[in-house]
Amino acid sequence: MSLYAAYAGHLDARLMTRRAPHSPLRATGWLNGWRLTFGGEQLGWEGALATLVEDPLEQVFVALYDIAPMDEDALDRWEGVGLGIYRRLRVRVHTLEGEEQAWAYVLDAYEGGLPSARYLGEIADAAESAGAPHDYVMELRKRPC
Repeated sequence: MSLYAAYAGHLDARLMTRRAPHSPLRATGWLNGWRLTFGGEQLGWEGALATLVEDPLEQVFVALYDIAPMDEDALDRWEGVGLGIYRRLRVRVHTLEGEEQAWAYVLDAYEGGLPSARYLGEIADAAESAGAPHDYVMELRKRPC
């Protein structure tokens, strides 16, 4: 199994149960030195798509999943890895148990553009359901869309 750092909509455990049914949640944590942003507006159905970019002053709340090989392939297809929409990146996740190496999806497009209000709301709801701190969720809800 490999370790996947889920952010944005994949923080929703119900969604991950459908997309990766053989892959249990291990923990939650933070990607320090990264920020959640949006890009690839021309690739999304309703605005820009979530991604990560390095930023030494920021952090992103993530959920760590032990991904089974069959679920790994399904997630890659869902995220459009073969189409060049997202690609995998190795990251370090800080959890209460220590630091873990994992992979995350990052958009293979330039940063910029605004997400739809619906998409941003789903991301905030997912973060809240995964146990993200209240101030983190409120910052998501206040973002421009």
